Amino acid sequence: MKLGLNAAITGTSAGVDYRLAREATLHAWRTGELSREQICDAQKELQRNAEFCGSETSRPCPVCEDANLVEVTYVFGPWLPKHGRCVTSAKEMARLAERKSASQGYVVEVCNECGWNHLTRSRAIGG
Repeated sequence: MKLGLNAAITGTSAGVDYRLAREATLHAWRTGELSREQICDAQKELQRNAEFCGSETSRPCPVCEDANLVEVTYVFGPWLPKHGRCVTSAKEMARLAERKSASQGYVVEVCNECGWNHLTRSRAIGG
């Protein structure tokens, strides 16, 4: 199931796409400005969330090309844990989108093989 932030689109503001920043990071790695260790630095909690709560994509990892990327969706806002909530279903995302208080949603792509991770998009949810 592809969750992402699409389940919260109705009545929300435009989002931010981080593809240019992603490509700049990959370019810096390919030209030697950044090491693999600098870009493949996913924290253990992010990797666990990717393994157990994420949505696998059909896109291969741009670094190791050994595994498909997994997208993990987080929401931060009032009355949510300060570390955010890892959203695991479209139903949960719809509930958050119906709240009167505004929250912010983020999608991170993760490779569980090499640790590559990058923020891919964000958008306001609810409110």
